[in-house]
Amino acid sequence: MAYHVIIESPAIREARIRASSQASDETQPFYDFRSQTMALKVVRLPINLLLYRMENFRTITEQRAYIAREGKPPDFFLAGQENESVQQIQHDILAGLARRGRADSVVPIITVLKTQRQRDPLLITHRGIIVNGNRRLAAMRELLDEDRAAYGEFDYVKCMVLPEDVTPDEIVDIEAISQGQPETKLDYDWISDGLLLQKLRNLGRSEEDLAKRLNRRPRDIRDSLAALAEAGIYLRDWAQDEGNYALVRDDARQLFRDLPDLLSGKDPALADASRVIAWNLFENRERLNERLYVFNGVFGKHAADVLDRLATDLGIPLAEDAPEGDDEFVVDVGGGGTSYQPVIDAFRDPERKDEAIDQLIEVSRGVVEQERSRRSGNAALRAIAAANARLTEVDLGRAERSDYRSIERQLEQIAKRVTELQEVLSRLQAAGQGNPAAGT
Repeated sequence: MAYHVIIESPAIREARIRASSQASDETQPFYDFRSQTMALKVVRLPINLLLYRMENFRTITEQRAYIAREGKPPDFFLAGQENESVQQIQHDILAGLARRGRADSVVPIITVLKTQRQRDPLLITHRGIIVNGNRRLAAMRELLDEDRAAYGEFDYVKCMVLPEDVTPDEIVDIEAISQGQPETKLDYDWISDGLLLQKLRNLGRSEEDLAKRLNRRPRDIRDSLAALAEAGIYLRDWAQDEGNYALVRDDARQLFRDLPDLLSGKDPALADASRVIAWNLFENRERLNERLYVFNGVFGKHAADVLDRLATDLGIPLAEDAPEGDDEFVVDVGGGGTSYQPVIDAFRDPERKDEAIDQLIEVSRGVVEQERSRRSGNAALRAIAAANARLTEVDLGRAERSDYRSIERQLEQIAKRVTELQEVLSRLQAAGQGNPAAGT
């Protein structure tokens, strides 16, 4: 049987906390608050008197997943601060977190409380809202409900009371400072961390200030915010489940942290198509048989080539905006003027999606193998053999007449490159560099 939340009226809570604070002679220092150390009153309050804070960045991922799953309004939790049913849902989320370890070597909070009881006070507002210690409160409530005889001391919990004039922005700062401590940092998944940083940036905190307060580098702050932004684009534009960060919390951190750098310098059309490649590989990562980061080159530096191959394999024509009369027609156009929307549409089309994904995985594996070969001694031979194989597949008899001029320019560039490679090979052979017997 789980603990059942009961809410006292705000007036009763405030009166009880004020009276307890006035009667208490005990204080405890609270550090780095308003640029100083402040002595806060310590009181003992009934465990039923306190409320969970809803703008809690440790639980925000679970909150948003619940909202998406149950079809609730976006402000369901924030507007439910004084609602018993919403407080109950928050309790269940927190109780679940309290039963988890932060890592393999860290004991869950509820297990610690069973043996060590409450050691540090909870931090609360004068209205009884928990600012720091929400999981501990949930754990103590669960233990009390489980065995009142064994855990009867949790009927009353020790609390440290913030000044009545504390502001909502200061409360966010307090959570941020707490999150920056080494012993609590692991409590936050990368999504929760990013959302907290985003909130602080929206409050006007600079990256440099956040880095200093959270013991990080400014680059780390930027990377976390950029990763969160990329995750948001995926959820909104592709997964069609905006805000449901639970979909990407557990095994997408590396992908979304890598994407901004991998997309840097790409024109918008190529960047959007590169994202679609990354998203589809992420959604089908079980089929890759390797870690997703191994495929970074597929949606990074080789994205244009991958998209061209996909278009060819799927029989999708790509529109080119190459200017007429331009004698230099680079084979690897890098997305210059190319519209990849037809390829993106294939991944959205229910009738073509499976085929598109199959081809993407095949092409992606080929790119990865090519990269590995490039790092080995026979990279050049493998690349030339692959190019030869692709040319062997060409059937000009099936080409569109409107493509003849573009094909001619492509062939001219290929012939030019072949001549250059032959000249280099001749020089190497003459110098003995191409002869294994010469020690190469």
